[in-house]
Amino acid sequence: MKVVMKFGGTSVGNAERIAQVAEIVRAEVSKGNQVVVVLSAMSGVTNTLLGALKDAANGNMGKLLQTRDELLKKHLDVINALVKNQTAREQLTSTTTSALDRFEDLCSSIYVLGEITPRATDSVGSLGERLIVPIAAQAFNDAGIKAEWVPASELIVTDDNFVSASPLMQETREQTRAKLLPLLEKGNVAVTTGFIGATKKGIITTLGRGGSDYTATIIGAALDADEVQIWTDVNGVMTTDPRIVPEAITLPEISYGEAAELSYFGAKVIHPKTILPVAEKNTPIRILNSFEPSHPGTLIVREPKGNGSPIRGITAIRNVSLVTIEGRGMQGVVGMAARVFSAVARNNISVLMFSQSSSEQNICLVIESSGAPQAVSELEREFKNEMLTQNVERVWAHDNIVIIAVVGSAIKTTPGIAARVFTALAEKNINVIAIAQGSSEYNLSLVVDESEADNAVRAIHHSIVKNK
Repeated sequence: MKVVMKFGGTSVGNAERIAQVAEIVRAEVSKGNQVVVVLSAMSGVTNTLLGALKDAANGNMGKLLQTRDELLKKHLDVINALVKNQTAREQLTSTTTSALDRFEDLCSSIYVLGEITPRATDSVGSLGERLIVPIAAQAFNDAGIKAEWVPASELIVTDDNFVSASPLMQETREQTRAKLLPLLEKGNVAVTTGFIGATKKGIITTLGRGGSDYTATIIGAALDADEVQIWTDVNGVMTTDPRIVPEAITLPEISYGEAAELSYFGAKVIHPKTILPVAEKNTPIRILNSFEPSHPGTLIVREPKGNGSPIRGITAIRNVSLVTIEGRGMQGVVGMAARVFSAVARNNISVLMFSQSSSEQNICLVIESSGAPQAVSELEREFKNEMLTQNVERVWAHDNIVIIAVVGSAIKTTPGIAARVFTALAEKNINVIAIAQGSSEYNLSLVVDESEADNAVRAIHHSIVKNK
């Protein structure tokens, strides 16, 4: 079997954690499997790097040397703790120091320019992965696991959409197979950087924050892997956030579609794009906990086994606003929705949820709150003439709301789910502000006031999931 194993930042947060990762990898190798390991940066490192870059652009260079020294110490501590070979230890110390020197130089350049380009963001933001992977690969070798590291910039070919690049799968497949298959056939573990790709010209790009999961499934698809494992710090995908609902449980299996819905609507276990590369190949994804490796976790497959409940999970998206375009003169006017979406798209504002009354007298969009003032302004500009004639009466934003997403493929075949959801909310006197449900019926989305969000999640979970 070919297995791709991705470990997140908390799983490689210090020397002790990386040593534990080595043991998990050793156990997989002992099964006779060919293994590719994808690593994120050490926990907190990417945020620290990007924070320093932002400080430099804002003219604040005071913390740069301190940040550089802290990052150097963090990585040298791992080298000194895990790398036994003296020559390798000295070489890693030198390359780590040089990489952070270049980081300091780049921040100094940004300080002079006073602005951050997307290309510079990717160069700095990817440094955490590029620092830890060679260290971890040598630590594996010193622990008796034959390993070689290859930067993902030599594997994953992307477009030039810096900060949120998309893979070019044919080119990626060719490069990944050419680089990794010979290593695997020799019996070596291949170790690579998560989150990172490169353009056809070899310029480093990143796949978006949290993109190491995506890296794992891209590589898994390219290698025709038998399984992709996402090792994190929780026991798989849970029915809801256990901080809100302590009795939340781990789901043994869920479908690709359910996982995609849950990740899009706020579940933090996997990156939203993770499912895309492997779904068409029916490659299973297993979500596991590196802090409790014996736990079976959650298996993501095309046709999961049922768990007795029509609802797999309940998630909440916070920091959103409901923008409403309202007017009696909108009724029957062709192209109103198209103009609404075009107006917000011009400002690169993503619509998380959309709802329109059958009377066509209002259109509601849920967007991130940070973009609400700009969206209202742009929509008022778009419908300026209609507002003068009062065909559109007002455009306004309702802030401090939360989307509650109720997800499950069995929703479409189970009568009365919506009624049970609304009854559960009514019993707790929770008002529903807006509703949306797609024709696929994987997802029933509700908008409630922020102050009632946690109670809404608890009410639905208790009514439908707990009492399945």
